[in-house]
Amino acid sequence: MNILKFFTAGSVDDGKSTLIGRLLYDTDSILADQLEALQQSNRKNDDGTIDLAILTDGLRAEREQGITIDVAYKYFQTEKRKFIIADTPGHIQYTRNMVTGASTANLAIILVDARNGVVEQTVRHSYLVSLLGIKNIVVCLNKMDMVDYSEEVYQSITENYKVLAGKLDIQDVTFIPVSALKGDNIVHASKNMEWYKGESLLHYLEKVEVDGGAKSPFARMPIQWVIRPQTDELHDYRGYAGRILSGSFKVNDQVTVLPSGDQSSIERIEIFDQTPEEAHAGMSVTIHLKDNIDVSRGDMLVNSNHVAQHSQLIEADICWMDKRPLDENITYLIQHNSKVTKCKINEIIFKVDINTLEKKPAYDFSLNEIGRVVIKTASILPFDLYTENKANGSAILIDSRTNLTVAALMFKAVVE
Repeated sequence: MNILKFFTAGSVDDGKSTLIGRLLYDTDSILADQLEALQQSNRKNDDGTIDLAILTDGLRAEREQGITIDVAYKYFQTEKRKFIIADTPGHIQYTRNMVTGASTANLAIILVDARNGVVEQTVRHSYLVSLLGIKNIVVCLNKMDMVDYSEEVYQSITENYKVLAGKLDIQDVTFIPVSALKGDNIVHASKNMEWYKGESLLHYLEKVEVDGGAKSPFARMPIQWVIRPQTDELHDYRGYAGRILSGSFKVNDQVTVLPSGDQSSIERIEIFDQTPEEAHAGMSVTIHLKDNIDVSRGDMLVNSNHVAQHSQLIEADICWMDKRPLDENITYLIQHNSKVTKCKINEIIFKVDINTLEKKPAYDFSLNEIGRVVIKTASILPFDLYTENKANGSAILIDSRTNLTVAALMFKAVVE
């Protein structure tokens, strides 16, 4: 049974948490003690029914204010599929949390309040979804019960969103009119919208085919640890441990160590006490090479037929996540897989006006702003373009003064 990882995004009070709560409630995915606590809760809807958003509001501040602040993860399954859901915040000041929840997702659910249509946060979240390379998008027009289940409202909003999708080059968009509060088209088909001939949200999620994200043909394994016991029993043991990001490695494959460029071939692959002939993306393995070459933590093992890019000047899309603005005079740290090295912002190419999607000249980045920069690193980084291999095409920027993450990076090109 395969797993679908998806996240919800939308503006404040669009009903993201309620939608997830409805999915869990109507699929009988709530434990008995959770259901009892839910029924005893003081938070009720105007009609006296249970406020299902409580199921994802884990922080006390969220329960008190009725908003989502942090990313909440929920898990459930049906007979056809397992699901991991990330409920992300709608407030603009928590956009960085939304990026965190979206970074590992296969599919995005963007909620639009049927009363308000496409708003600024819809544009912002859609832009981020396109930036993160998420191919499958479901636009749920929520609160249809508050517009009398109007087909005209549905058609108007879908046309507006299609214009936005065209600007962002978003290809695969599915529109579903729903009422998370009443349960229309969440798990069961709605009887209030007979004009809608599509399927419910759950039925769509159960059958949709998504990009798994780890299917890149490029074999990549960052070295996390060099194992040298140097005991009498294992005197000549030299293994390189790590988790395979993408592709696969086989015994006798020709491999290259980056950034040095040294080459060898695989002598043995170990997974605990097993020695398989082949290892795939997602596996944590120890690889032995036939030659004694210099390999250190932070280096990358790649298939010699598909060598990764490696450079100290990298063009990257950036999402700024810190309250302190970007400072070109500061030396930051960049963490790319197991490699951490110093870097500076060499150039700010543009900043995106989220209202118009226009690319404008810029001199800094403030919280939640998005754009493109050129980064100069102290050490050579082996990487792929984000569009070709997400697993090896992204990194985080760390403020060396606070050791806090300040930005997410998606690599776009090598700067010559």
